[in-house]
Amino acid sequence: MTAPRIAPGSRREIGLVNHAICWVSGRVTGTNPPNLFTTLGRSRGLFRGWMWYSSKLMPFGRLSRRETELLILRIAHLRESEYEFTHHVRIGRRAGVRADDVERVKAGPDADGWSERERVLVRAIDELDADRDISDATWAAMCTQLSEQECIEVVMLSGQYESLATAIATLRIQTDR
Repeated sequence: MTAPRIAPGSRREIGLVNHAICWVSGRVTGTNPPNLFTTLGRSRGLFRGWMWYSSKLMPFGRLSRRETELLILRIAHLRESEYEFTHHVRIGRRAGVRADDVERVKAGPDADGWSERERVLVRAIDELDADRDISDATWAAMCTQLSEQECIEVVMLSGQYESLATAIATLRIQTDR
C-alpha cells in the first residue's frame, strides 16, 4: 500500500474540537479515530464545515439509514474505494445492511432481491457514476418511489461520496484498523 500523502494529524495538529469529533466517530464505528477524519481535520474549519454538510446526508438525511448505506457502498464499489467500502460495511451493519445486501450492492441494480425502490436508487447511482446524469427513464422511476427532497438527496449523496472517494484516493488515506 502506498504511504499517505498527508499523514493523519495528532490532537495538536488538528485541534481539540476536531480531535474530539474524530475520537467520538472512532468509538461509534468501533475503530480508532478514522484516518479520513484525522487527515481532513488538518484543515480545521473546512473539516468542521464538511462534517456539518455531510451529517445532513448521513445520518440525518431523508433517505433511510439502510438506503443511504446501500448507496454509499455502491459508490465505494464503483470507485474501488476500499477505505470507503470497508468503513461503510461496518457502519451499514448497524443500519440493517446484511452480508447478502453487500453482495447485491457489488452485483448492481439488476441483481435479484432488491425492492423496486432500492433497485431504482442503485440504478440512479450507477448512472450518476457513469454519465454524471440520471436518464429520463430512471428519473421518472425515482419520482414514483421518492419525494422531491429524496431525489435531490440522492444526487447530493452521490456527489458527496464521489468527492470523498477522490479525496481518499488522492491523499492515499489508509484503511482504518
